[in-house]
Amino acid sequence: MSACPERIVHYMHEYLDGEISREHELELKSHLQSCQECRNHMHELSDVVAFVKGAAHVEAPNDFTLSVMSRLPKEKSHTGVSRWFRQHPVLTAAAMFMLLMSSALFSNYNNDQQFSFTKQENVIVEGETVIIPEGQVVKGDLIVKNGDVRVDGELDGNLTVINGSIIDGSKYMASTANVTGKSEEINKAFDWLWYTIKDTANEITSFFKSDKTEE
Repeated sequence: MSACPERIVHYMHEYLDGEISREHELELKSHLQSCQECRNHMHELSDVVAFVKGAAHVEAPNDFTLSVMSRLPKEKSHTGVSRWFRQHPVLTAAAMFMLLMSSALFSNYNNDQQFSFTKQENVIVEGETVIIPEGQVVKGDLIVKNGDVRVDGELDGNLTVINGSIIDGSKYMASTANVTGKSEEINKAFDWLWYTIKDTANEITSFFKSDKTEE
């Protein structure tokens, strides 16, 4: 059959599709009479077409899908729980946070009035104001609690101020413009709650990502 013209195989498909011309049909039948190999191939193609057409009318039982699904191996429960946690980190964080800390949440916010800030190089402190001096670049996030921030230099990261302000008066109009990341002031209990939930969610997401990598 390898020595036969390629058009003969093409004619076979035309014939089986019912699209062959009279001229091609005569040439095909003439060739099949003289070539046993092509004749066998034609029979094989005919059997395949007949099988496909017959299978198209076969209907699966009503409970076929349910039966197949019931035979599949059950997913390990801890895998399902981990997947749900990874898909809903904020909800998970909120539930855990409210469950464990609801009783002390707002009292802790109101009682924690101590001035504190993230230790970073190239910053100076005047009273309860953290200052990034002009010409200095601080790399990393800066969090200030119960104090103010003034950015005369540049902060390459996020700036978060809790119970304080980002000084942005006429003399320091460029303060927030010198922060490459996100600037945020949190001066209400619910703002602080949402900030803490998001922070917890990020930690949970990182945990389950590492857990998934180990799997």
